Amino acid sequence: MINWSYSSLKDFITCPKQYYHTKVAKDFTKKATEQMLYGTAVHKALEDYVRDGTPLAKNYQMFKPQVDPLLSIAGSRYCEHEMALDYDRKPCGFHDDNRWVRGIVDLLVVDGDTAFIVDYKTGSNKYADPKQLKLMALMTYAHFPSVNRIKAALLFVAKNVFIPEEYFRADISKLWAEFLPSVERLKLAYENDVWPAQPNSLCGWCPVSKCKFYKER
Repeated sequence: MINWSYSSLKDFITCPKQYYHTKVAKDFTKKATEQMLYGTAVHKALEDYVRDGTPLAKNYQMFKPQVDPLLSIAGSRYCEHEMALDYDRKPCGFHDDNRWVRGIVDLLVVDGDTAFIVDYKTGSNKYADPKQLKLMALMTYAHFPSVNRIKAALLFVAKNVFIPEEYFRADISKLWAEFLPSVERLKLAYENDVWPAQPNSLCGWCPVSKCKFYKER
């Protein structure tokens, strides 16, 4: 049985060949860029601030006015919260062998039948993609049966941009329909061991040097 996450499925869609070499054969490794390392550091700082009240470092103080309103949301607060589902889309442990999909929500607040999901972004909002919010919403519905309404948002902290979404439990089938075709493609790739190269604008950052589309930087 395959297992996946939002990021791994996105990698597969971008280029099945790169996915194979970095996640299946594991004979090449994607190197962390400066932007990725910065994003990780910011996420950690915001996690500590929202969860524990740890003061933000001077170079992150600019994010405080954007994050402070989140602290006033009533309910049970979960920071960097891990969730996973099995093949039957039932809740399971994040590291369970039978997990099918898993993900980590940056901030989840549950208040009765309403939940709030926030995903911090440190890059540009030019190509904002709410699909990760949708997957986190699906996991929230599974892990918190009392939740009916979810107010979600992408928070681009470096741009001071807040992009909201709203979902209801009745939307579950529609939300899954946005992922299942791609998951089926991933399943077929494993079953048939077919991983075609997909040239794209990210080839210059791909580590798979044996690919004919490889571009050395």
